[in-house]
Amino acid sequence: MELEFATADVFTTRRFAGNPLGLVFGAEEIAPEAMQDIAREMSLPETVFVLPAEAPGADIRLRIFTPARELPFAGHPSVGAAVMLARRFGHAGDTLVMQQEAGLVPAQLTRDAAGLPVAAEIEAPLPLGIGAELDRAAIAACAALPEDAIHVNGHPPLLAGCGVPFAIAEVEDAEALAAAMPDVAAMARYLPGLEVPPVGLLLHTPLGIGRRRARMFAPLGGILEDPATGAANVALAGLLLHLAGGTALTLDVEQGIEMGRPSELVLAARQTAGGIRVRVGGGVVAVSRGFMTL
Repeated sequence: MELEFATADVFTTRRFAGNPLGLVFGAEEIAPEAMQDIAREMSLPETVFVLPAEAPGADIRLRIFTPARELPFAGHPSVGAAVMLARRFGHAGDTLVMQQEAGLVPAQLTRDAAGLPVAAEIEAPLPLGIGAELDRAAIAACAALPEDAIHVNGHPPLLAGCGVPFAIAEVEDAEALAAAMPDVAAMARYLPGLEVPPVGLLLHTPLGIGRRRARMFAPLGGILEDPATGAANVALAGLLLHLAGGTALTLDVEQGIEMGRPSELVLAARQTAGGIRVRVGGGVVAVSRGFMTL
């Protein structure tokens, strides 16, 4: 059995930057166990499997896997898949709706002068949810930082998410952020025992008004460090709006700097009757295509 696949770099406008994504087409006959095996073999932060839509209003269905687990929602696979699938199927509209386990994820496409989709903005499937505050010393240990590097004036370390939960902590400055590294043993001791185990740990620091730098570690999910994490930064933008009050907030986040894969995420959070909803967008660059044999 042969399966077609493609790869793309997401949250960037040039190849070999941003966050790499794998896409596997024609996955209707593949069991979930085989999907996990393929994702492990591809060894990218996430691999999506493209399936026919089942939910009303959806154009396509995605299953999303890291090398170690399936995710109900993820940002960079959603942005990347929207652009790559619109190209593949000659989608003429400006919107594409993707069915994921966490719900429907609508994407707004951006096209170049020739009409080719080159970027997308997606909305997280669920409003912001804020969970428990986390132990400052334990989070510092997870990032191999001294406790006082975890800044608590903006917010204490806590759980938050818009479809999937993340541990989120603010660090003192860009130097502290650059010094962080995932301590797998500390994470294994602390994170799985939380009431809602997070996908990973997002660290962030302000760079000025409306701009932040972030890093995200998820070694327990098979991702030592992620170059660009849409779902985690969606939660961050929603959290910052929650803390600031008001009706809307825009945020630019750079990530992947320390990895040599610079990424740019553009976020917009807004208050709605149903809670804080958040969108994230960025560029997508096709990198490769080919076939795999099962």
